[in-house]
Amino acid sequence: MALTAGIVGLPNVGKSTLFNAITQAGAESANYPFCTIDPNVGIVEVPDVRLTKLTELVQPKKTVPTAFEFTDIAGIVKGASKGEGLGNKFLSHIRQVDAICQVVRCFADDNITHVSGKVDPISDIETINLELILADLETVEKRVSRVEKLAKQKDKESVAEFEVLSMLRDAFEAEKPARTVDFTEDQMKIAKMLHLLTIKPMLYVANVGEDDIVNPSENEYVQKVREFAAKDQAEVIVICAKIESEIAELDGEEKAMFLQELGIEESGLDQLIRASYNLLGLATYFTAGVQEVRAWTFKKGMKAPQCAGIIHSDFERGFIRAETVSYEDLLAARNMIAAREAGKVRLEGKDYEVKDGDVMHFRFNV
Repeated sequence: MALTAGIVGLPNVGKSTLFNAITQAGAESANYPFCTIDPNVGIVEVPDVRLTKLTELVQPKKTVPTAFEFTDIAGIVKGASKGEGLGNKFLSHIRQVDAICQVVRCFADDNITHVSGKVDPISDIETINLELILADLETVEKRVSRVEKLAKQKDKESVAEFEVLSMLRDAFEAEKPARTVDFTEDQMKIAKMLHLLTIKPMLYVANVGEDDIVNPSENEYVQKVREFAAKDQAEVIVICAKIESEIAELDGEEKAMFLQELGIEESGLDQLIRASYNLLGLATYFTAGVQEVRAWTFKKGMKAPQCAGIIHSDFERGFIRAETVSYEDLLAARNMIAAREAGKVRLEGKDYEVKDGDVMHFRFNV
C-alpha cells in the first residue's frame, strides 16, 4: 500500500528537522526493494508491539514490519497559490500525497527568526490553509466555466457536477476547506475526481521546545492549536523536533532509556507515524510462520482476496479461502494448534472484511 503523508510548514517551524529525524529513523531499505526513493521521501517502520509479541511466540527466521512513507514538501510562503516562492512546486508535490501533516511552530527562540516576525501558530495555520483553499478555488472556477453550459442544457452528469462545484465554491469563498463540505456519497466521488488539496485529511504537528515536551498542555501555543484543530475535527500531535532528531540516532535500548529520562512513554515520531497511518484509514494484518513473521498494511474495509493480493496478485486471482485467527486469540492460545483446538481459527471466504490484527494464511490456486 504505497500511501504517503506530506509534511508542510512555513520556514523555520522545524519541518526540516522533523523530516531529518524521519530519514535517520528510516526503515532498513533491504526489507523494501520497491523503495528506490527520492531525497525528499522518507520511509519509516510503523511501531507495533503486536509484531514483537508474534515474533516472540513464533521465533521466525525473519521479522518484517510494515512501513509508512513521508514526503517533505517544499516550504510555503504567503502567495504560494499564485506561484510566490516555491509555491508551484509546493502545490504540485502536495497533490501527490494522500494526507497532510502540517508542522506548526509552538516555541519561542530568539536565535531562530520567524517569517512573520513573531510566533503565532494560528496565523501560520491560517496562512497555509488559505493558500490551499485559494489554489482549490482556482481549480473549481476553471471547471465551472466548462461544466455550467452543459448543466444548463440539462446534461445529467453535468448537473450533478455543477452542484458539487457550487458547494465547493461557496465553502472556499467562506475560507473553509473541501473536507468540511457535507457531501453525499455520490457527490464525494465527483469531488475526489477534482484532486483538490483541501479534501485531503489534515493532521497538525505542534513543534515545542525541549522544556515543554513533558507537559505540553502548559504551552499556550499548543492550547491554541488544539482549539483550532478541534473546529477542523483534526488531531494534534505534540513533538519536539530537536529531541526527535537525537532519538532517531539511538538504538532500541538507548532510545528506551532516553525516553525514560525525559519522562515520556513514546517518541513523538512514533505517535506521528501511528496517527498518520490512522488518518488514512489504514490497518495491519499479519502472516506468521517459521520462515517469516510479517506485518501488512491494508485499507480498512478491504475484503480477504484484496488483502491477499497485497502479498502477490496470484493470491488474489486464485483466492480460495483465508485461515484466520485474531491476534488476541493466538496470543492467548500460544500457538496455532492450540488456537485451532479451541475453535478460534476460522476459514473465511471472499466476502470476509479483514480486521485489524488478523493473523492470516491464504489458500489459493492458479
